[in-house]
Amino acid sequence: MPSGDPYFELRAVEAWLGPRRVFEDLSLTLRLGEHTAVLGPNGSGKSSLLRLLGRSIYPVVKPGSQLRIFGSETVNLWELRRRVGLVSQDQQIAYGASVPAAEVVLSGFFGSVGLGRPHQPSPAQRRRALELLADQDLADLADRPYGQLSQGQQRRLLLARALVHEPRLLVLDEPLQGLDLAARHRVLASLRRLAQAGTTLLMVTHEIEAILPEIQRCLLLRQGRLLADGPPEEVLRDATLSALFGTPLQVLSAAGYRQVLPAD
Repeated sequence: MPSGDPYFELRAVEAWLGPRRVFEDLSLTLRLGEHTAVLGPNGSGKSSLLRLLGRSIYPVVKPGSQLRIFGSETVNLWELRRRVGLVSQDQQIAYGASVPAAEVVLSGFFGSVGLGRPHQPSPAQRRRALELLADQDLADLADRPYGQLSQGQQRRLLLARALVHEPRLLVLDEPLQGLDLAARHRVLASLRRLAQAGTTLLMVTHEIEAILPEIQRCLLLRQGRLLADGPPEEVLRDATLSALFGTPLQVLSAAGYRQVLPAD
């Protein structure tokens, strides 16, 4: 197992999202250097787990309960944004259609949606944005309005945005949602390069097909509880996934990827 420092530690955590309790007694530790996938059906608590990490929801304060991010119970949100890159569907729909692609990437330096009057990128930041666009094969689209890009191009643009601070951790919330086959393959290839280069990945998904060969640990969430936690080859099995999704499933594997079919 990787021996990196913990970046997310939960002990007996209870958390609520509005009137709904999403976690009652959740404990787990995630470490840098360990590529992890969190898998579960809709409503299982996957997005709420990311909200705890991003500090948009907070655990109930009670004896014996603890939440630590990068080893601390108190977090500076700006410092957290510098250490954690995020790509999500919510981000993708937040940008206006007329925002130039390069400005989407540059906005990552300021933690903003687009560039407002207070945001003046430096020459070094502009160079970094162009490098990241080139890495995602988007350099020729730097001036293209966001709304004229395909969903796959938008997703890779947000990936470039997430990398502006060279974060140690990249969080991916349903990274393949809404993408066609070619776009899915390009996004997966980009993520594999990052994983192999040393960026720690935390992937949240309900799609088994999104789990990269580089993923070392899988957490299966159902109704806010951990159903299984371990290496993919031990966790992503017929019986376990059938229990997770509440329907008979058969797992097929090829080239390090997996997909599921109905078992009956």
